[in-house]
Amino acid sequence: MAFDALLKKYFSVVVLTLVAAMAYFQASGAMKLFGASLAADEKTLTQAPMPPPNARPAHQDVATRSGEAILARNPFDHETGPLNATELDMSALPTPSADLSNPLSAGQCDGIRVSIITESSDPTWSIAALQGPGEPRPTIRRVGDKVGAHDVTYIGYNPRENSPSVWLTSAGSLCQLVLFSAQPAPKPAAAAAPPPGAAPPAAKGGAGAVPQDIASKIQKVSETEFNVDRSVVDKILENQAELMRSARIVPEQQNGKVVGIRMFGIRPDTLLGTLGFQTGDRLESINGFNMASPEKALEAYARLRTASNLNVKINRRGKPLSIDFRIK
Repeated sequence: MAFDALLKKYFSVVVLTLVAAMAYFQASGAMKLFGASLAADEKTLTQAPMPPPNARPAHQDVATRSGEAILARNPFDHETGPLNATELDMSALPTPSADLSNPLSAGQCDGIRVSIITESSDPTWSIAALQGPGEPRPTIRRVGDKVGAHDVTYIGYNPRENSPSVWLTSAGSLCQLVLFSAQPAPKPAAAAAPPPGAAPPAAKGGAGAVPQDIASKIQKVSETEFNVDRSVVDKILENQAELMRSARIVPEQQNGKVVGIRMFGIRPDTLLGTLGFQTGDRLESINGFNMASPEKALEAYARLRTASNLNVKINRRGKPLSIDFRIK
C-alpha cells in the first residue's frame, strides 16, 4: 500500500523522468546516424593524406621576404626613381657632334623658311611655323621635331640679330633661321660723282622703313580704317622678313595663360606703323581668330591672300580697339 501511495504522490515526477530519458536516447541515436553519414571514407583518408598544419607554399616565403618590388617602384620618392636601377655609364654615351660654342653666329639654314615664331619662357612651349623642302605650306613645330634632315634644337630670341630665331642641327652642324633676317642684296653700281655745289642726297629711312611703292597703295581713311590694294598684300607676304625687321613680337601672358601678342619697335615709317599700329599694342585677334592660339594664328595667316576684309582687334594702353582693312 505504501508503494501505491508514493506512486500516486510523485506520479508527475516519474512521468517527466521517463520522458527526459526517452528524449535523450532519441537525440543521441539521431546524432550517431547523422555523424556516420558525414564521416569521411577510410579509403579516401588513406589515399590523400592531409598536409601538416604548419606547411606553407614556397612562393609565399619569397613574396614576403623580398623587397625588390618596393625598391623598383620607390613609392616614397617618385623623382629619384627606382632604387635598384643599374648605374648609367656616362662614358659610354655619345658626345654631341654639333659645335654649340657660338650659336648666335650660326649660319643660315638652306632650303627651310620660317614664317611665325612664338617664344615662351619655357622652351618646350615655344613654337615656330616652318616650311621644309617639298612642303606646300608652313607647319607648326616644336623643339625635337624634324624639318627635312634637320632637328629643331631651340626656339628663342637672338640678341645679335635682334630677331626671334630657330636653331636646327643636322649631321653635326648647327644653323639658324632668323625671322626678320635681311636678304643679301646685289652690290650697287658705282655712282657718278655729284657735280660741285650739288646738294647731298636725302638720307634713306631707317631699318624696316616701308618702301614708297607699298606705302602709296595704303590709304588711311581714319585712325581705325584703311584701304589696301590687293597687290600690296602679296608684296608684304613675300618680303615680310625685311619689312618687319625692326619690330619685335612677344607673346603676353596673364595668370599663366597667353592672352595675345605684344608688339614693340614700331615706328611711323615702318609697315606696321603705316597700317595704324603703335609700339605697345597687344594683338588679340584677326577676323575672329584668336592670336593666343598658335594654330589659329597660322590659320589666319594662311587666309590673308584671299581675304577681302580684315578686322583686327588690339588692346592699346588697356583699352580695346578695332582696326578695319578693306582689301581691293
